[in-house]
Amino acid sequence: MIGRASLFLTADLPLSLLRWPRHYDGEKCGRHIPMRSTRVSATSVGIHHPAIWPYRQLDVAALRGEGWEPTPFREFVLKVHQLCNLACDYCYVYEMADQSWRDRPKLMSTAVWQAAARRIAEHVRDHRLTQIGVILHGGEPLLAGPDRLLRLIADVRAAIPESCTVDIGMQTNGVLLTENVATRLADAGVRIGVSLDGTAESHDRRRRFRNGAGSHAALERALDLLRSPRLRPAFAGILCTVDVDADPVDTYESLLRHRPPHIDLLLPHANWASPPYRPAGRAEAYGRWLIEVFDRWYSTTSQETGIRLFEEIMDLVLGGYSRSEQVGLSPIAVAVVESDGSIEQVDSLKSAYPGACVTGSSVLTDPFDSALEHPGVVARQIGIRALSAECIECPVHRLCGAGHYAHRYRPGDGFRHPTVYCDDMLVLIGHIRRRLTADHPEIGT
Repeated sequence: MIGRASLFLTADLPLSLLRWPRHYDGEKCGRHIPMRSTRVSATSVGIHHPAIWPYRQLDVAALRGEGWEPTPFREFVLKVHQLCNLACDYCYVYEMADQSWRDRPKLMSTAVWQAAARRIAEHVRDHRLTQIGVILHGGEPLLAGPDRLLRLIADVRAAIPESCTVDIGMQTNGVLLTENVATRLADAGVRIGVSLDGTAESHDRRRRFRNGAGSHAALERALDLLRSPRLRPAFAGILCTVDVDADPVDTYESLLRHRPPHIDLLLPHANWASPPYRPAGRAEAYGRWLIEVFDRWYSTTSQETGIRLFEEIMDLVLGGYSRSEQVGLSPIAVAVVESDGSIEQVDSLKSAYPGACVTGSSVLTDPFDSALEHPGVVARQIGIRALSAECIECPVHRLCGAGHYAHRYRPGDGFRHPTVYCDDMLVLIGHIRRRLTADHPEIGT
């Protein structure tokens, strides 16, 4: 089985290009390089943020006084197009609290992406980075057109010092991915991740065109291309949002049919103000659903694909570090550049409240270092110090890490809470730890 075959796991993900080594200690990374002094505006710190923690309670100056240093950004998400050609009913960009997409330019302009490229290069030089990831995102990035995307990619690569490796990826719904487009992107070194929610029935229930028609058939054509020998090296993997009304094993096997190198299983974005849908009488529905997938995946005699969430939990059980924002305590080193040039926090925070991603910085006027001192960014980089007392008392807090940050939000006092999926994470982590230690008793000693 997978656990017996290899205890050293790696992650190579649709939404995360960087392959951190298993021993990566993000909380220590970058401490030896002093960050230049920056000032965070009052607007970005608290005026537009209703969350008391971290915006009014986290003392960044005191942390710096104790010797804490921020971890430089290593992944840069460029929002190249604000709109989407699908109308997925769970989308955090269009269907949840933050509706800022309405007020932003539809397309990222040449001036903005060139400014972003210069700021990324500046960040690379200032922190002597040797590897970064740049992800083309949206909306739907392919709406920008391949010619425009290829110009952007060329400008980014030209700006970055030769001493730094640049991994470029794209997350797409796949509808516009033709053979010509996929080949041109692959030839430019782009790795392509696609979003697929299981079987045709499950997928088309949630991921529809605006006229109500399902998108599965169009996506099937894109996946046929990506698993072809010519384009297989450019296939980064599949992102799937968990649907507890769908059969978990059927879902996994429908994804596996496309031979993805990796699968990213995501819990639907929710928080304590907008809790997730749960079938009646199934308090741990998401955890139990994931356990069924885990058992099917783990019990094979040879590895069929990688699943980030499971690999990360296994890595943590084995004493390693997480490379995912879903579990663990490693620092998050991701910055988002919106189509107007705004530097923002990870955009899943749009599910919490309007303006939850705002830092007050822009690539047109500010270095990325200016965002590193923003309380919202700092809160994602201080590990156990960001957890609530309730979480710290939990025996699996170093594995769970309070779950996805966006899922911790509670109106009024903010993000210092357990994930709204707390019960699910407890049963999932407990199950994986029991399976792993049963096969490898030495890791429990």
